[in-house]
Amino acid sequence: MSIGKECAVIGYGSWATAIVKILTENGVKVFWHVLNAEVAASIQNDGYNCKYLRDVDLNTSLIEIDSDINHVVAAADVVVVAMPSAFIKNVFSSLEGSLKGKMVFSAVKGIIPDEYILVSDYLIKYHGADALRIGLVTGPSHAEEVGMGRLSYLTVVSRSEQAQKIMGAMIERDYIRVNYSQNIEAIEYAAIMKNVYALAVGLASGLGYGDNFISVLIANCAAEMSRFLVACGAERDDMYASACMGDLLVTCYSNYSRNRRLGLLIGRGCTVKSAMNEMTMVAEGYYAAKCIRHTAVRDGVDMPIADMVYEVLYEKASPRRTMRELTRILK
Repeated sequence: MSIGKECAVIGYGSWATAIVKILTENGVKVFWHVLNAEVAASIQNDGYNCKYLRDVDLNTSLIEIDSDINHVVAAADVVVVAMPSAFIKNVFSSLEGSLKGKMVFSAVKGIIPDEYILVSDYLIKYHGADALRIGLVTGPSHAEEVGMGRLSYLTVVSRSEQAQKIMGAMIERDYIRVNYSQNIEAIEYAAIMKNVYALAVGLASGLGYGDNFISVLIANCAAEMSRFLVACGAERDDMYASACMGDLLVTCYSNYSRNRRLGLLIGRGCTVKSAMNEMTMVAEGYYAAKCIRHTAVRDGVDMPIADMVYEVLYEKASPRRTMRELTRILK
């Protein structure tokens, strides 16, 4: 098997679909794990995903769909995991073998719920992924814009330079510029935390705060994220990389941001449960808020903005009251 010309993709949502689009445009054969029969049929018969990124045409001559994760993983030496973090444990429970010997890249911007563990660490601990050959594919990048071919910058993260180069070559396009990093933990945490902060921004917008305050809120979010990442061993300058600061900004400001949307609904008066039910896609920030709270308390990191989001989501705190209290301590 020629590494870099065949790839397994686990997940069939918007980001997985965008990744498959990029891979096949580069001539990569994709073994695609799709559990939804309707989605599988629409891809195979009509060349598009009927539920996510419906306007994106897919090259089905380079796509082989299978609902058995064992067949998909066995077929390729490179595996990309691109699904909501809440589903990972259930999906991978069907994997009978392990990921040993594979290059594994997580494109998941979330945490394993109730495990307080990063996706990369989960795949290493429970499914045999090699710590030296695991990596990340991260943004800033909304799947919708990638699907439209709009210029986007992705960061490939791995401790292995060989793995970086292989994945970089598989996804680089005229509209996809690729950056590289070896700082897995910091960038994976940043990809998780920006969803929590986008929720905070959505809450503020829904409550009627204007652009002047939103800019101050995001600046404080960036400072808070930097404190957390430094506590995890990152350098302070890592915060200014596009995979950290850029991803934070696009998730907080973009109309495509599902986490901002969730916060907006709650800020406008929806209960957390009704807002979650109204969402058509998973907002990773909901699960991330609980994990970041746990980790910040454990490590003694002061995170009032993340705390505010947690209290609204999990302790039924008043969004208006908690936001008003937060405004008194921001700088």
